[in-house]
Amino acid sequence: MRTLNILSLILLIVGGLNWLLFGLFQWDLVGGIFGGMDSVLSRIIYVIVGIAAIYAFTLFNKVADDHRMETAE
Repeated sequence: MRTLNILSLILLIVGGLNWLLFGLFQWDLVGGIFGGMDSVLSRIIYVIVGIAAIYAFTLFNKVADDHRMETAE
């Protein structure tokens, strides 16, 4: 499960950096590397990053559990 959390975090960082570059320079990092939105590979990357974002919602429970453990001590 830890590997899935790390992979999800890496994908979310890639997605966030992509949005940063697009917001500042109107340049799509994923599209630039893998051939634009028309590329099947780019679309797959975007879907995987989106799935990682959805998975990240499950991490809220982990953070809440960790907080409860710290306050109980």
